[in-house]
Amino acid sequence: MLNLTPVERSALRAEAHALKPIVLIGEAGLTEAVMKEIELGLDSHGLIKVRVFGDDREARIEMYESICEQTGAAPVQHIGKLLVLYRPKKETEKARPAKAGKGMRMVTIVKPSASGTKKPTVSKVMLKGNERVTEGGTIKRAKKRQSSTKKSSLG
Repeated sequence: MLNLTPVERSALRAEAHALKPIVLIGEAGLTEAVMKEIELGLDSHGLIKVRVFGDDREARIEMYESICEQTGAAPVQHIGKLLVLYRPKKETEKARPAKAGKGMRMVTIVKPSASGTKKPTVSKVMLKGNERVTEGGTIKRAKKRQSSTKKSSLG
């Protein structure tokens, strides 16, 4: 279980104030599916709220402690039926293709030969965000937005 200083806990409580509960624990209690959702929430958000539907305070406290033990999270706050948990986010890198720039993408254009007997020509081209490739293999840009004639005459 993770230990927090009172200053850290206070800062996390303030941050959690605006959060909505992302996991709801019903009458079935602390099931494997609920624990999996809590794990996923902690991995992606770090700081989460859990709402427990049930009037037994002792059972909520017991759930809170077992969640913290099983997930390795730190207990931040238990107020009413809301439990606030914190665990630092796990750094997960998503595999993304390397981009040349904002809105740029690599496209392979294959043009058949005019006679149909020769090999088709293959070329790789970088397209900007406002460009597209037509069926014939030519690159077209999006049309510029029309500007108001009133605005241009006023300026």
